[in-house]
Amino acid sequence: MARQPRFILPNYPQHVIQRGNNRNVIFHVPGDYYFFLEKLKLASEKHGCLIHAYILMTNHVHLLVTPLQENSISKMQQMVGRYYVQYFNKRYHRSGTLWEGRYKATLIDNEKYFLTCARYIEMNPVRAGMVQYPGDYLWSSYHYNALGKDDALIHPHDQYLALGSTKEKRLHAYQLMYKMPIAEKTIEYIRDATNKAWILGDVAFTKTITPQINRRASKLSKGGDLKSQYYKNQKDINRV
Repeated sequence: MARQPRFILPNYPQHVIQRGNNRNVIFHVPGDYYFFLEKLKLASEKHGCLIHAYILMTNHVHLLVTPLQENSISKMQQMVGRYYVQYFNKRYHRSGTLWEGRYKATLIDNEKYFLTCARYIEMNPVRAGMVQYPGDYLWSSYHYNALGKDDALIHPHDQYLALGSTKEKRLHAYQLMYKMPIAEKTIEYIRDATNKAWILGDVAFTKTITPQINRRASKLSKGGDLKSQYYKNQKDINRV
């Protein structure tokens, strides 16, 4: 299947996923996580990416990030990926690739999906059965967004800041959102949009964005690859 060209729209947040090759583990010990976060901060600052939410799972990474320039995300991913592969291969006496090809990403409708996508990202270890509560997982922006702990990597988005006029009000409002589970249909929509590089937004948002890009922004409503064996296979293996 031909790869979709990327959305290149500065100042619109994107949900980004980078997986380990063959779903292999890419983080073994705390030092691995710390090194990745250090280089992610360096790369995001150098290439103009504002990170609003993240989680480092054992074999993949989720980011909610706003690029300030057309190539901000791709340059950030290349830089942190190169640093981390060198570190990882040296530490574990290996060679060769670490990542599963290029990263996947979807452009997000701020008004409707930004905060939902942040929750989706931070709830990954709960859905995976690794912890019962998102705050129990160390390598996540939940500690900043919900608990108010310092995290130099995070740049609060306008949608987050709009939750309250003070830090305490924002934390309280953010915590309240976690009392409302994300609908399974919405989870599948986020997964599908990210894996297929569609826009994550409603019809009005999609119509607004489509003229600014050189490709179709959403999947066809009927037929197409939704009924193909390829799609059925991907639906099983691309769960995030």
